[in-house]
Amino acid sequence: MPQPDELKQQIKQMIVERLFLDVEPDQIGDDENLMEAYNIDSVLLFEIVVGLEEVFEVSLEGVDFSVETFATVNNIADFIVALRG
Repeated sequence: MPQPDELKQQIKQMIVERLFLDVEPDQIGDDENLMEAYNIDSVLLFEIVVGLEEVFEVSLEGVDFSVETFATVNNIADFIVALRG
């Protein structure tokens, strides 16, 4: 399991790549609301979910989560850590 800062950096990199954002991963704040800052809708949220499954080799099928889970990089990192136990 990557260290917390490394995990967050991997998440940011994946988000930038999957959503074709015109920002550097380092420009995304850990507590920045991703939905508001990058206009993430349900289709783009699905791209993030698929990206997490591929990058972190986790399955989100059958996992109960809310949109809030993906609101910030910190929330996503906590979610990944919890999934991996």
